[in-house]
Amino acid sequence: MRDFARQQTATLLHKLVVQVNRAARSGDPDSIHDLRVAIRRLSRCLRVFGQLYPGHGWKKMRRRLKEILDACAGVRDRDIALELLAKAGFPAGSIVVRRLYRERGEALAELTVLLRRWKSQGTSRKWSAQLGL
Repeated sequence: MRDFARQQTATLLHKLVVQVNRAARSGDPDSIHDLRVAIRRLSRCLRVFGQLYPGHGWKKMRRRLKEILDACAGVRDRDIALELLAKAGFPAGSIVVRRLYRERGEALAELTVLLRRWKSQGTSRKWSAQLGL
């Protein structure tokens, strides 16, 4: 069981790294959505297999993932609102649409800072070592 947990965790951690890089690079709605999915899957894996990892570092990892997930939500919520407004026929130049784009840009900038910090600190390598992967 321990080997299975390690294999699954390593796979999900790798997928997270791919999505972090993609979201930091493009910041488009699809990359943000895919990053959220990768975070939720890895977080769930850490929780389910927590007793199989050495120590309790996995709990800290989940808190760090939640911080990034919350920052993603700030971007994703605005993406969904913009989609709904477009479907409802709101003009692109309307004040509400312009405000949402501005807020999305601000939320994306905050997320990008978190993602760059995550990458610059070598977080995935540290986590891999902590989890014994």
